[in-house]
Amino acid sequence: MTELPFSPACERNKQPIVEVLERLLKPEARVLEVGAGTGQHAVHFTTLMPGLDWLVTDVPDKLDGLAARITFEAPDRLSPPVALDVARGLWPDGPFDAVYTANTLHIMPFELAPALFAGASQVLGRDGVLICYGPFMDDGMHTADSNREFDASLRARDPSMGIRDTRDLDRLAADCGLTRQADLTLPANNRILVFRRIE
Repeated sequence: MTELPFSPACERNKQPIVEVLERLLKPEARVLEVGAGTGQHAVHFTTLMPGLDWLVTDVPDKLDGLAARITFEAPDRLSPPVALDVARGLWPDGPFDAVYTANTLHIMPFELAPALFAGASQVLGRDGVLICYGPFMDDGMHTADSNREFDASLRARDPSMGIRDTRDLDRLAADCGLTRQADLTLPANNRILVFRRIE
């Protein structure tokens, strides 16, 4: 069997995140995950919320690992993964009740963030939400020393990476007709930002 991709961070944060999702999502919500990575979140969330219609996506070179995890751990709950490169703008057909993305905004170049928000806005249903998990800054300030150190390490590895500022994300959301509805604190100085369509 192909060795399954594994993220220690996903293993640590999957339970705190799903406890939030249980409050945010309808039991049978249709959800698009952008940047599903190892697939650990999708498997865990649909184990605890089996009514979800959860579609995992990632860039093409991540799909083999994703497919292996789904085949091994959740073939009855998850469809095969779909390629999604936000830079190319070819999104799966909506509408979705939610678009979920975890730990992607500080990895992708910020130049791609507008495409993420625009694509999510296009595929969300009328009352749909964009849910973003990860570390964030506020008005140029880090919320913890550990986040400052993490940000510095990201930028040293690749200057296009880095923890993003909520004021910039709010602006991108507004450009797409979305507004931040909630800002939820999670362990390890991470947060969930929830964006909903402006009425």
